[in-house]
Amino acid sequence: MLGPHCTENPPSLSSTSGAGNIEEIGGLQTYVTGDQHSKLAILLAADAFGYEAPKLRSLADKIAALGFLVVVPDFFNGDPFSFEKPREAWLAAHTPDKGCEDAKNVVASLRSRGVAKVGAAGFCWGGMVVVRLAKFDCIDAAVLLHPGPITQEQINEVKCPIAMLGAEIDNYAPPEMLKQLGEILEAKAEVDSFVKIFPGVGHGWSVRYDDNDEFAVKSAQESHVDLINWLTKYIKFE
Repeated sequence: MLGPHCTENPPSLSSTSGAGNIEEIGGLQTYVTGDQHSKLAILLAADAFGYEAPKLRSLADKIAALGFLVVVPDFFNGDPFSFEKPREAWLAAHTPDKGCEDAKNVVASLRSRGVAKVGAAGFCWGGMVVVRLAKFDCIDAAVLLHPGPITQEQINEVKCPIAMLGAEIDNYAPPEMLKQLGEILEAKAEVDSFVKIFPGVGHGWSVRYDDNDEFAVKSAQESHVDLINWLTKYIKFE
């Protein structure tokens, strides 16, 4: 289920925000930004509030400015979470397993266009999608930012380099959980990994921060730098 921290600070959604366009990729409406001919692509999996969140699209544009093709699919098919919807019913209709299958279709579509390497980053609900995606050979690197619950089994199945960025104040993805999962990853010599806990911030801080809070903005920007550094380390031509 969605924890209480997962639905704090909901964004004001705007279908017209961002420098990119909406296209259908892999059967999903998708926010697309960056070089359409790039052979390097990044997939961003949104949190429960969906792909129209302006701060998420702004981050997509920031990543795209580095030369990537960036795609942010609407995994919820026009049905992002809102407080008017029962949490259990909404999550039953939008499971991370279903999100993973949809993400695989998006990645396959990108590959069919000639994309050579694909990285994926997921936020909260999207983090649960990306950790599932990371057990397949379709992506080349993964980043989880304040993810939902992740199991040891899922971490054991990860095949690509993976980074986990967590919040100090997060009952949904507590630091202790991420550190334990990090220890499992450290034992996997074949998989490069990185775990970082950001002090003084809560769940969702990387894309749902208060613009008027200098510390929150700085922490979010730091997470963006870590995200970009991890992706550029692996999503590149040899």
